[in-house]
Amino acid sequence: MGSDYKAAKEGWVSDLTGSTVLHVNLISSVALVSSSSSASNFPDRQPQCSIALYSALASRTTPLKPISFPIAWMILVLPLLLSMTLFANSPAWLSLLLLVPTGLLLLLPQQPLGTPLPSPGSPRPRQSSTQPSLTPQIPTLPAVTVYRAHMMLMTILGILAVDFPVFPRTLAKCETFGVSLMDLGVGSFVFSQGLVSAIPILKNPSYLSAPAVPKILSVTWKSLPIIFLGVVRVLLVKGTEYPVSELVLTRVAAHQPYHQEHESEYGTHWNFFITLALLPILQVILHPIIKHIPIALLGVLVASAQQMTLSSLGMHDFLLNAPRTGIISANKEGFVSLAGECPLGLSGTLSEGQQGYLAVHLFGLSAGTIILPPSPKYFSRALKTQGRARRNSDPNDKRNTLFAPRENDHTAIELFSYTVVWWTLLSLLKIFGIGGADVSRRMVNIQYIFWMAAFNTSFILGYLVLDMSFNPSRSVYSQQSKLKVPVDKLDTNHSDLQQHMQAAPPLLEAINKNGLVLFLVANVATGLVNLTVQTMYTSDRWAMTILSGYTFALCWFAWIFRGTRLCELQDSLLSRG
Repeated sequence: MGSDYKAAKEGWVSDLTGSTVLHVNLISSVALVSSSSSASNFPDRQPQCSIALYSALASRTTPLKPISFPIAWMILVLPLLLSMTLFANSPAWLSLLLLVPTGLLLLLPQQPLGTPLPSPGSPRPRQSSTQPSLTPQIPTLPAVTVYRAHMMLMTILGILAVDFPVFPRTLAKCETFGVSLMDLGVGSFVFSQGLVSAIPILKNPSYLSAPAVPKILSVTWKSLPIIFLGVVRVLLVKGTEYPVSELVLTRVAAHQPYHQEHESEYGTHWNFFITLALLPILQVILHPIIKHIPIALLGVLVASAQQMTLSSLGMHDFLLNAPRTGIISANKEGFVSLAGECPLGLSGTLSEGQQGYLAVHLFGLSAGTIILPPSPKYFSRALKTQGRARRNSDPNDKRNTLFAPRENDHTAIELFSYTVVWWTLLSLLKIFGIGGADVSRRMVNIQYIFWMAAFNTSFILGYLVLDMSFNPSRSVYSQQSKLKVPVDKLDTNHSDLQQHMQAAPPLLEAINKNGLVLFLVANVATGLVNLTVQTMYTSDRWAMTILSGYTFALCWFAWIFRGTRLCELQDSLLSRG
C-alpha cells in the first residue's frame, strides 16, 4: 500500500474532536435495542427500538418456530450498522422506523407463557433424583449477556466501519479531548471485565482474605496469554505496512492481530492487551481494602487520585508535551491510562498511568456485585457476616445464598441510584471544568472515568428493566402445589428450567460464547479489507455492501459454533480476579 495513501489516511483520522454525549447515547440506544431484542422466546430485552421489535416478534412466535438466523441478524445487527453509518446523524429517525412494525406486532395476540397445566390423564413430570449442587453457582443473567454481546457487536462493526467515509468523522476517536462513539469501546471493555471479575468474590467472599502472594501469582499466570497477544500485536503492527489510524473503536480492546497504529493512543509499544492483563492483578492487590469500604467508593477515590496526578503532579503536560526518548515516555499514554501510584507504589511517570482504567474496572466490579447475585445486598451482607457466626441465622435459609430467588426490582432500584449519581457527578465535573476542558480518553481523566461508569450502568439498567417489563416472570406447573408458580420461586431442583426460561437471544449468546475468537477473526478480516481496498475513497453504496457482508459472515461464524467453546482463553480473559 502506497506511502501517499497511508499519509492521507493518517491525516484523515487525526486531530478529531468528536461529537456530544447526547448524540452518542442516541446512537448507542438504537444499537442497544437491536442487541437485546433477540431474546426469542425468553426474557432478555433492552431499552430501545430494535430490541422492542425483536421482543414483540418473539413474544408472538411459537416456541416451536423460533426466529431464524437471517431475521435475527436483520433485527439485531443491521440496525447497529445503520445507526453508525447512514443514520448516524439522525438516529432518532431510525428508532421511529423500528417502532412502527413493533407497534403493529403488539396488536397481535401474544403467545401463552410458561408450561400449560397437564390434563387429568397426562403423566406427571418425573421428579429429579439429583440433589442440588452445594457449590455456589451464579446463573447466566440475560441482561448481562445482552450487554456484553451489544458491546462486542459495536466493536466488530466499528473497527471496519470507521475506515469508510460513510462513518462520520465525529464518531471516530478523538485526538485528546472530546466525546465520540469510538471512545466508548476501550472503557466499556474494562467496565465489562470488572463486572465479570465479581464472580469469584461472590462465590467465595473469603477469597478477599486469602494470602495475597498466591493470588497474585495465580492471576499473573492467567494473564500471560493476554500479554503474549499484546506482544504479537506489536510485532505484527511494526512488521506490516498496515495504514495508520488511531480511531479504531475497540481495535485495541478487540484482541486483533492487525491494528492501525497511532502513538498517541497507548504509546509506541504499549497496547490494550497489556492493560487488560494488568488490571486483574491490581484488583487483587486492592482486596484488603475492598473488605472494608464499598467498591464504588474505592473507585471514586482512585478516580480522584488519577485526576490529582494529572492536574497537580504535572502529568497532564508530560503526556501532551514530553518527547518519546525512553521506554517510559515512549509509552506514556499506556502508563497514564492504567492504574495509578497507589497499588504498586510506583512514582513519577508511572504513577500517572496507574489509576484511570483501574477506577473504571472498580466501577464495573461494583456493578457486578449488584446485578449478578440474587439480591443487590448479597455481597455487602456476605462481607458483614464473614468470619463470625450470624445470630439467629438459619444455614438452610436460601435468602442468604446464591440459590435465592432473584430480586430484580431491588436490583433495578439500586442500579438506578448509581446511574443518577454517576451522571450527576459527570455533569458537575463538566460544569465546573474539573478534569480539563472535556472528556479525555487519551488521559483517562476523571470526566472520562465517570462517563464510562454512567454510560455502562445506564445501559445495563435498561436491559434489566426491559427484561422485567417486556417479558415478566413466567409461570410453570409445580408438582408440590399443583398450581402455576413463577419460575424464580421454584426450588433448586428446577435450576435448569430456570436458566432455560431466562436465556438470552440465541444469536447474542453465540456471539458472547466465542467473543474472543470472533474478535480475532473480525480483526483479521478488517486488516485484509484495508490491505486490499482503499476504504477512504470507497462510495457509500460499496461501503455498505462490504460492511453488510462482513457483519453477516461474522455473525454466521458465531452462529455455526454456538454450541462449542472454541477458545478457553476467553474465560481466562473475562473472569479473572
